[in-house]
Amino acid sequence: MLRIITLNLNGIRSAWRRGLLSWASAQNPDVVCVQELKAQQADLDEEMKTPAGLYAYYRCAERKGYSGVGLWCRVKPDSLVNLLGDTEFDLEGRYLRADFGNLSVVSLYQPSGSSSEQRQEAKFRFMDMIYPHLLEIASSGRDVIVCGDWNIAHQEIDLKNWRSNRKNSGFLPEERAWVSQLLNEGGWCDVYRRLHPDATEDAYTWWSNRGQAWAKNVGWRLDYQLATPRISGQAVRAAVFKEQRFSDHAPLTIDYEYQIHADRTD
Repeated sequence: MLRIITLNLNGIRSAWRRGLLSWASAQNPDVVCVQELKAQQADLDEEMKTPAGLYAYYRCAERKGYSGVGLWCRVKPDSLVNLLGDTEFDLEGRYLRADFGNLSVVSLYQPSGSSSEQRQEAKFRFMDMIYPHLLEIASSGRDVIVCGDWNIAHQEIDLKNWRSNRKNSGFLPEERAWVSQLLNEGGWCDVYRRLHPDATEDAYTWWSNRGQAWAKNVGWRLDYQLATPRISGQAVRAAVFKEQRFSDHAPLTIDYEYQIHADRTD
């Protein structure tokens, strides 16, 4: 069994104080994909460098207190990729990939466009840049799982107040069409939706800090595991954990009938 967890931390130090390490250790994960570290390497203590006895790898943003992604791995990867070849977004620390034999697991943090028109434009630039890359790795013959905060609710069932958000970042028609194209033409599967095609409120992974959104479960599904068809078909369980809060997002855990086979001998 392969267990993969993805979670936007909204700050690794804050999530740590809220008990993330104890919870993650108890899940017995094979890979944990984390986003929005809001930390530099120098800010990470020894626990963060070896969480729950896992190998930990981070790609931090150049800007302090901003973005950043990480991977915690039970098996040491054969190789790591932390650059996309795009200076703007490589400096923001938005991509980290680990390869284990024929399996690749990616932690990805797509920009949010909610703060300004400029950031929405940056989000569209990222989407234009990452799309051909995702097509390329989907057609590579490898089993690939891309985990992360995509900052897009794909369908109306993916957020509570869809009618009032149709002109807002995260639910814009262009963004939703981009996800549809990725799934319908790009060779990717939304694993949670394959297992839970009709889930609504149980599917949400993010809640605004305003207006008692958490208490009223006025949420959005922004965190996905997208996978290539073969490994997607081996997913057997998917769940969003809401009993304890580590950030404004909730962890998404998916189990696959799959074994990691790394090529390393060291």
